[in-house]
Amino acid sequence: MTMFRHNFAASLKYDEYGLIPAIVQDANTKQVLMMAWMNEQAVHASVASGEAYFWSRSRQELWHKGETSGNIQKIIEIRVDCDADTLLLLVKPAGPACHTGEISCFYRTASEFVYRDTEWGKSIVEQFGEKVISDPFPIDG
Repeated sequence: MTMFRHNFAASLKYDEYGLIPAIVQDANTKQVLMMAWMNEQAVHASVASGEAYFWSRSRQELWHKGETSGNIQKIIEIRVDCDADTLLLLVKPAGPACHTGEISCFYRTASEFVYRDTEWGKSIVEQFGEKVISDPFPIDG
């Protein structure tokens, strides 16, 4: 297993910072849960333990998903895209993936994000009301 882990991690295409994007998907529901970055150390740790590890760009350290929250992600399968520069982790989550408590980090539509989380959007909602948020993808024109 050590040779596999080493050869797998070393054969991936990392970016100029030594990172590779990892999309995390619930193995049962197929819901996309999150996207995070992995370095070679995180890939090694994930394959060795069977649980998801990532590289925190803000803290510049390895982190074990769920280490503090208990919401670990047991890896069922790792898939590699056609260019070997993106990973897909199929997992069995022990709880919500998002630090907000949402099951998925992708819980907002583009409209919800703009109108609830930006100053410009909040001013539009103040002016026109909540109905503007119902358009799932407004097109300027």
